Amino acid sequence: MKNNQKRTQARPKRPQYALGRYRRSAMLVSIVFVFLVGILLINAFNLKKKKEVYKQQQKELQIQIDAQKQRTEEINELKDYVQTEEFEKEIAEEKLGLVDPDEIIFKPVK
Repeated sequence: MKNNQKRTQARPKRPQYALGRYRRSAMLVSIVFVFLVGILLINAFNLKKKKEVYKQQQKELQIQIDAQKQRTEEINELKDYVQTEEFEKEIAEEKLGLVDPDEIIFKPVK
């Protein structure tokens, strides 16, 4: 019977101030949690903006890369052309006045 008496005895009630502390602690934890979630949302929004800016910069840089590749290709073609006899003959005709043996040149009369 002693065992039954121990079980049936009511637990002593906690003082009211202890429950108030628990509520205040829970409220404080909730406020901190909401504050942290707010900070995370703001940071996520800022990162999304940065991502858009970086994507735009990437597109612009890709356009510049393509333009430079085209320019490099043109320079390589010019380099190959400069090494040909045709180019040498053209420059000799322009700057040195080279004339082929079977060529007739007409000069204007002053």
